[in-house]
Amino acid sequence: MRRKGEMLAELERMLNESLSAQAKGASYSKLAKLQGAVDGYMRALLDGGLATRQELLELVASVRASVNGPATRDVLLDKATEIAAA
Repeated sequence: MRRKGEMLAELERMLNESLSAQAKGASYSKLAKLQGAVDGYMRALLDGGLATRQELLELVASVRASVNGPATRDVLLDKATEIAAA
């Protein structure tokens, strides 16, 4: 069985491939295939207890930032009025 670190590295590679293809304007069928593979791999990691939701979110954010650049801003909404105003 593969180690957690190896599996997360494989997911990172898959995410990088998927996001890079999207940035380059790949066809819908190619993007759907890549995104489906990423989704399935993430589901397997979650269902197998090998990764937490937070770990996966952090990995996706990291890869997305490396491929697409940093987010334009951080958004933190705490109050219902802020949510309604957005």
